[in-house]
Amino acid sequence: SLLNINISKMNNYKFNSSSWFSDIISTVEFNYSGELLATGDKGGRVVIFQREQESKNRPHSRGEYNVYSTFQSHEPEFDYLKSLEIEEKINKIRWLPQQNAAHFLLSTNDKTIKLWKISERDKRAEGYNLKDEDGRLRDPFRITSLRVPVLMPMDLMVEASPRRIFANAHTYHINSISVNSDHETYLSADDLRINLWHLEITDRSFNIVDIKPANMEELTEVITAAECHPHQCNVFVYSSSKGTIRLCDMRAAALCDRHTKFFEEPEDPSSRSFFSEIISSISDVKFSHSGRYMMTRDYLSVKVWDLNMENRPVETYQVHEYLRSKLCSLYENDCIFDKFECCWNGSDGAIMTGSYNNFFRMFDRNSRRDITLEASRESSKPRAMLKPRKVCTGGKRKKDEISVDSLDFNKKILHTAWHPKENVIAVAATNNLYIFQDKIN
Repeated sequence: SLLNINISKMNNYKFNSSSWFSDIISTVEFNYSGELLATGDKGGRVVIFQREQESKNRPHSRGEYNVYSTFQSHEPEFDYLKSLEIEEKINKIRWLPQQNAAHFLLSTNDKTIKLWKISERDKRAEGYNLKDEDGRLRDPFRITSLRVPVLMPMDLMVEASPRRIFANAHTYHINSISVNSDHETYLSADDLRINLWHLEITDRSFNIVDIKPANMEELTEVITAAECHPHQCNVFVYSSSKGTIRLCDMRAAALCDRHTKFFEEPEDPSSRSFFSEIISSISDVKFSHSGRYMMTRDYLSVKVWDLNMENRPVETYQVHEYLRSKLCSLYENDCIFDKFECCWNGSDGAIMTGSYNNFFRMFDRNSRRDITLEASRESSKPRAMLKPRKVCTGGKRKKDEISVDSLDFNKKILHTAWHPKENVIAVAATNNLYIFQDKIN
């Protein structure tokens, strides 16, 4: 069973800078091979980790990720026309499939998307004719012989350079970017519009969804997430704050305001409350690797939908149902508006999402078993086994259980990622990144 992962062998990285707030991790993403892991934070930085190759001297070092490159992706800006500050916070990172020795990724803040090239350099040219070794220009009249420059080895240097900047296309805050399966185009979504870009063209994009009403007072819902289909480059989905998902086909029309499929679960009238609309808002949508299913995350649950069945999800997993009785206090401290992400494992057989108190949940789709684990520095030493955690909802509390009333809502896991091929997971807990992997015997 996938939940017998016996997750262990942990790396823990603490992000440190002058401001604690700017260190808070805002996105986590593995590349297509899983050898690189990128994180973005509220300070506009991108930190890339590379997986260590196993060696004879250190047979258990295979799962460890070490810092590969760090660069400042976005800076704070100011919109003088609207008198608005534009945060440097990285909202999303998406890797492009590797075509050559270099790696490419897209990163975005609220307004601007950038395409970054990450490349290695381990040689430098020496023996120039017009320059000395220290870079100063030589007097041409003193050059008496012609030298052929040679490449000399040097310490490995990882360079990050911006290759494209896609700006000025979004009036509202960007919440999603998704690379298309044709690997030439990608979409970006804000609260009311979705744009389609070509990776080579920065000065124009195509608006493919626009839900902005003529009168903003008539606005009833916003776009919360969007993603391209993993195999069909003409298909994409977007979710809304009303708990609905729309699947669109770009072959049908240039402007996809009319959806092809509409996914919505009918609400049970008996369970309706003041908070129903807030907790039904979808915070994340992800296609399965096979492209047959999609998963959505709302405040209390994760749902798996078959693309061929629109009227209800085929699977529903309760993430923290014990919080239903606490919705009033969660509304007062604004936690009810937290946006949790979700992710599939490489075979689509298990799913993972975060919760409060630094807990994260994993669900096995085949056995229907689930497990709650905790990402904390106190309880997890390197190569230590993670123990399942249980939350006590009432009555007598057992020794290993934690009471609902003692959960820390400031400790939350919003961002998680699963290695595309192995049982390796990355979990972001505020300004700490935890990497766990399957137990090595």
